[in-house]
Amino acid sequence: MSARNSQANKAAAREKLRAEREKQAKKAKARRQVFVAAGVVGALALAGGVGYLVVQANKPGEWDKAADAALVQPKNTTGENGTTVVIGKAEAKKTLELYEDSRCPICATFEQAVGAQVKTDLDAGKYKIQYIGATFLDKGFPGSGSKNALSALGAALNVSPEAFLEYKTALYSAANHPEEKDDKFAKDDYLLSVADQVPALKDNAGFKKDVTDGTYNRWALEMSKAFDKSGVTGTPTLKMDGKKIDPLPQSPEAFTAAIDKAIAG
Repeated sequence: MSARNSQANKAAAREKLRAEREKQAKKAKARRQVFVAAGVVGALALAGGVGYLVVQANKPGEWDKAADAALVQPKNTTGENGTTVVIGKAEAKKTLELYEDSRCPICATFEQAVGAQVKTDLDAGKYKIQYIGATFLDKGFPGSGSKNALSALGAALNVSPEAFLEYKTALYSAANHPEEKDDKFAKDDYLLSVADQVPALKDNAGFKKDVTDGTYNRWALEMSKAFDKSGVTGTPTLKMDGKKIDPLPQSPEAFTAAIDKAIAG
């Protein structure tokens, strides 16, 4: 082989090697660009996902919205913001104030033991009842069951005082009342299932709509404020014409004795 051919072959080989290197370099660059683009897309997707979660977390919840909603007062209420709920015969001279939180287990025990006697006394005109609803257990056991049940009670009160009392009895019954840590009352479906046990509320489209729409959510918050202003710190609490009945009676007999004493002054 001549020196000229040898040099030409070497030059060709070098050129081929250079071309191959350029080709590989271009492929590597293209791969890097794809990886970078994928990384940017992934980062944007992650940022978008985080942003979505942040937006969702900061969106006002049902009860945040309720605080700014228009106040709708149930029928059969009076006083400021409709927070005075008095049930019983108008001619009854005495008023028994009843402070309760719907999630309160002691309230449930009290209602199960004494509720029937209270109804008997109301029907006899022995006294009227002023009901004051509390929601402080939603803070002690984080949730919204106390507020949601109070709102549903407002919907029942809008139907009639009798429906309100029957629904309250059903909510506090041993079969329906959950443990205070169990926030069942936060679920509208559960509240409506309990309401089916009350003839005036079962298949009542207006009542169902008020519960599911949260018509009386703002009212429940106002009632809770009224409880907070009352100075009462626990439930259940009984007062006869403003004077606390203590200790809390735990049987129909003890209840009757305590009430008779309170009425006598």
